[in-house]
Amino acid sequence: MVAHLVRLKLRLLLNGLRRSVWQVVGLVVAALYGVAIVTGALTGLVVLSTQDAEFIRTVLVLAGGMLVLGWWVLPVLAFGVDETLDPARFATFPIPRRPLLTGLALAGVVGVPGVTTALVALTTTVTWRQHPVAVPFALVGAVLALATCVVGARATTTLLAPLVTRRRFREVVAAVVLLPLFLLGPILNVLARGIASAEDVWPSIARAAGWTPFGAPWALAADAADGEWAAAGLKVVISAATLTALVVAWSWGLDATLVRGTGRGRTRTRTHGLGFFGRLPATPTFAVAARSLTYWARDPRYAISVAFVPFVPVVLWFAFGGGSAMLAVGPVVAYMLGWSISADVAYDGTSFWMHVAAPIRGRVDRTGRVLAAGLLGVPVVVAMTLLSIAVAGRWDAAAPILGVALGLQTSALGVASVISARVVYQVPQVGESPFSSKQGGSTASLVTQTLGGLVLIVLVLPEVALGIAAVVTGSALLGVLALVVGVGLGGTLLVVGVRLGGDLYDRRAPQLLQTLVSFA
Repeated sequence: MVAHLVRLKLRLLLNGLRRSVWQVVGLVVAALYGVAIVTGALTGLVVLSTQDAEFIRTVLVLAGGMLVLGWWVLPVLAFGVDETLDPARFATFPIPRRPLLTGLALAGVVGVPGVTTALVALTTTVTWRQHPVAVPFALVGAVLALATCVVGARATTTLLAPLVTRRRFREVVAAVVLLPLFLLGPILNVLARGIASAEDVWPSIARAAGWTPFGAPWALAADAADGEWAAAGLKVVISAATLTALVVAWSWGLDATLVRGTGRGRTRTRTHGLGFFGRLPATPTFAVAARSLTYWARDPRYAISVAFVPFVPVVLWFAFGGGSAMLAVGPVVAYMLGWSISADVAYDGTSFWMHVAAPIRGRVDRTGRVLAAGLLGVPVVVAMTLLSIAVAGRWDAAAPILGVALGLQTSALGVASVISARVVYQVPQVGESPFSSKQGGSTASLVTQTLGGLVLIVLVLPEVALGIAAVVTGSALLGVLALVVGVGLGGTLLVVGVRLGGDLYDRRAPQLLQTLVSFA
């Protein structure tokens, strides 16, 4: 049964590769990243092996502990990353618990993250080549650490499965991930200063971390190299007890999933009235707009575009120290909100059939989606632009900055209207983490977003260049001209984009739906 589950994981991965060329490209790119990580880790470990045992202990325990913690936490924050062998699918099969746990654990190693982690963990034995007595302990510690990573990830995701299915939990998780991710630059600066000032205490921190479930497997070899056999034995006990506790917790969580259920089938019926449909005119265009606005209000995948907005001035302030750099807030926000509909059809998923079956003209569909994004985005862009101008104290630059911001937003909406009607790729589905990614979907998204972004940059160069010239020279004439050109060129690109996107939609709507169904 264990071998069958592993073969099943491999078969499902191979079948997924046959369905989409993007999945093949994604796997190749992920594999290249994995090879680069393993190569870099091996190089670093060889260099580390020339240091003394205390320094090796400090690096391995702290880095290894973060690796274990990442395996436990990241699958919860990015729920739905790998549901190839979802335990709920085995609810109707009389599979004994022990083979099921073992098979799912080994299947968790199958894939780029698991193989990469296994290779990096096993190659840590290289660091102890000058301490032969520690090599066997390093190997045992690597195996225990790998098992703790995989089983811990399964345990946390299984135990939290009932919470993950709740919308409120997903929104909280998105917010928890969002803030440190967007403020990564300032956080890294603070950490760098903290690391430099606390250089002498890291060995003590590593020794303390070696007694925790995260660091114990990585500290075995160091204790053996120092001749601290009692400490090494106790850390074996800590690692084994942690692994046992994780297996028990995972088994209990599987009982909740397979026997008692997680509550996924229970739904609540609420009456929200007609929502946006009752507030907008009863026309096809506004019907599409109302549906899109409903997504913006309730779908975390769309909410991310809005949630990032308040952090833009914070990042620019920390990165450039405020001043005139704050004038970029409006254009950056405008680009983000305008480009946010570039994957609109992909986010529709199989529900896109309603647009195809209605049927509605392509220009109606494109206009409705642009209208929804504009109703939300234009007031936000204007408000953020004026706020940034006030913070920078450059009211003389109000006209050119507003022109660049509005021009960027409308231009991005126009280009995005074409992109979303031409290309669809795998994106997080409704109910999944907005940070999760499907195999091959991240590659397709990266290529599409990069090419579309380059096209947009070329198209908006005139208005951006004119706006920069107006800000730098302080010329009122150039400022007014930048405002007129920005609004005029952006409006033109919006109209052209809606028309081209509408024509593409009319020709490709059935094909887009077929592709979306194949992703389901």
